Amino acid sequence: MLNRRGTLASLSLLVSAVAGAARAREATPMPDPTEVLPLWPGDPPGSTGVTATETVTERGDAKGLRDRAVTHTRKPTLTVFRPAKPNGAAVILMPGGGYERVVVDKEGFETARWLADRGYACFVLLYRLPGDGWAAGADAPLQDAQRAVRLVRSKAGAMGFAPSRLAVMGFSAGGHVAASVTTRFDAQAYEPVDAADGLSARPDLSALIYPVISMGASAHTGSRRRLLGPSPTPEAVAAYSPDQGVGDKVPPVFLLHAADDATVPVANTLMMFAALRAKAIPTEMHVFEEGGHGFGLRAIAGKPVAAWPTLFETFARRHGI
Repeated sequence: MLNRRGTLASLSLLVSAVAGAARAREATPMPDPTEVLPLWPGDPPGSTGVTATETVTERGDAKGLRDRAVTHTRKPTLTVFRPAKPNGAAVILMPGGGYERVVVDKEGFETARWLADRGYACFVLLYRLPGDGWAAGADAPLQDAQRAVRLVRSKAGAMGFAPSRLAVMGFSAGGHVAASVTTRFDAQAYEPVDAADGLSARPDLSALIYPVISMGASAHTGSRRRLLGPSPTPEAVAAYSPDQGVGDKVPPVFLLHAADDATVPVANTLMMFAALRAKAIPTEMHVFEEGGHGFGLRAIAGKPVAAWPTLFETFARRHGI
């Protein structure tokens, strides 16, 4: 039999072994899904004259996790995460990056894996950026978002989810992309290219996570500059501020922000919440005391904001997603 000292030593070794294994798992990047759908059947709309070269940069992470940023997206895609036990719903994820890049791992792939574990078919959108010379300019990301909703909806039968149970989830500038398709789903942003474009681009639910919303006084200045240029007109500011475009047919919206966000002011979420309430759109807002910006899933441990994924899941289920 082990004496007390031996027992404590054994427990210490066990704890160390478990912690070491956890660190090893954390530091070992998970393989990317192999199923990647091209968003457009050919070149994206308005590609004539676009010369930027798509680049993927591994930025590194203190925990050894992958942190890739894609700049100058030329071929928009949807990376597919299929759930082992489908729940009949789907989510399109739109990572952030200040309209300068798309940060695919921490706000895309990691969240998609969490949602897929809970039954959601997930699609991470790699969207085009407005400063790369696309003919649509500021509407290039909206074109990709509308197309993504339509294309995913066209895959519903084959992939085992209901076409009426499709959500979008956007983070930071990706939150602006998601908010734009949530409020401008019926705008004709591009000419139809195939049968999928006959379907609705309206999401059935929207989740906006520390989103860029306003292009006015509370704007994230980098996103506004890259989207609208250095001196946007008042008309452009209004047109590209989703809180000013909330209509009666906007779907339910989940809003999340940290009050101490020093990058995208929490006022963005507060304004969107007020606009949704004014139109009696079902909405739920969570503002946490701390969390900063860009926390996704990897920077929430030990903070009150760690509750957000479960809060979203509860809201989504309550609204049929």
